[in-house]
Amino acid sequence: MHAALTVFLKEVRENLRDRRTLVNALLTGPLLAPVLFVALINVQLHIELDKAGKPLPVPVVGAANAPNLVAALVQMGMVVKPAPRDPEAAVRQQKADVVLRIPAGYAAHWSRGEPAEVELIYDSSRRDTHEDVSRLRDMVKRYAKIVGAQRLLVRGLSPALARPLVAADRDQATPQARGALIFSMLPYFFVLTAFLGGMYLAIDTTAGERERQSLEPLFANPVPRRRILLGKLGATTAFALVSLALSVVAFAIAGRFIDTSRLDMVLDLGAHFATFVLLLMLPLVLLLAALQTLVAAFAKSYREAQTYLSLLMFVPVLPSVLLIVVPVKAQLWMYAVPLLGQQLGIMQLVRGEALGAAPVAACLAGTALAALLAILATMRVYASERLAISG
Repeated sequence: MHAALTVFLKEVRENLRDRRTLVNALLTGPLLAPVLFVALINVQLHIELDKAGKPLPVPVVGAANAPNLVAALVQMGMVVKPAPRDPEAAVRQQKADVVLRIPAGYAAHWSRGEPAEVELIYDSSRRDTHEDVSRLRDMVKRYAKIVGAQRLLVRGLSPALARPLVAADRDQATPQARGALIFSMLPYFFVLTAFLGGMYLAIDTTAGERERQSLEPLFANPVPRRRILLGKLGATTAFALVSLALSVVAFAIAGRFIDTSRLDMVLDLGAHFATFVLLLMLPLVLLLAALQTLVAAFAKSYREAQTYLSLLMFVPVLPSVLLIVVPVKAQLWMYAVPLLGQQLGIMQLVRGEALGAAPVAACLAGTALAALLAILATMRVYASERLAISG
């Protein structure tokens, strides 16, 4: 193992001198992602909360057809704006977020006690208008309930007759569990950080050395190639782990700058969270390092290896996309699947739920087995004489 340690120290020392590797592995990934993520979350929260606390401006077509309705909506926070000539065109051209149209026959239906219809004109493909549309719809529903109750009282009936069944909400989500809704992509950021942390070193220690023609003299030494591989793999894993640790600490600090209290949420990314994240990610970091080294071994130049690994970078996003598109209830066997197990485990930690011994063991065992297979495959490639050929 002395030879493996020598190679490990050599690779670490050489890459510590490489400014490009240090910037990408220890600065760009671990620090830039948390800053940008928190900044985007804060901007989004500010916009949504700022809208919720302000009056709602709505162009109204046919306001004279229902003066009582318009007056009630104004009391609820709506601000009446001049009606556009073509409401549909105004919404399509984004000159208005939502338009309220009251048909001419509204009063006739109202006087006969029939359901009177109003139209909410909006574009559902525009995400920035969802809050305004929802607020206006709630105002109209609230007014309808008030009028409906008044009509029953006039007839000597209790308004409760119109509600034979009431569904009472008993939300069991804790404030910390609600905070997980915002940080659903957090596991992907950790995986991506670990991937980027070791990628440049994996490229340099294999394809880079082939390009510089320094791999052949290294293999000429009377040392088993598996020990050389273990040294290089250890250096790649070490850089990835340091990058991951920096990212976990950066997210823990950046999370304190998100005002989740205004949304009745709690975010705890402290020491307990960090410890379990590093534990769950440890075998995955080794797996990623082995796969990166394996892929880079097939490239003859630094640029070629960078192209291959850039394509491999899309693999870590698959579990996150899968759980967003197809939400599933976590089963024990899922924790044994690399990437998916880490995704489920980290999200459980974000929600503040206890992570049992069985899921942790399944996650570690399943990913460790995959890492071992990847290392054995890489050893076979390193044993090939073609790897030592630079040209």
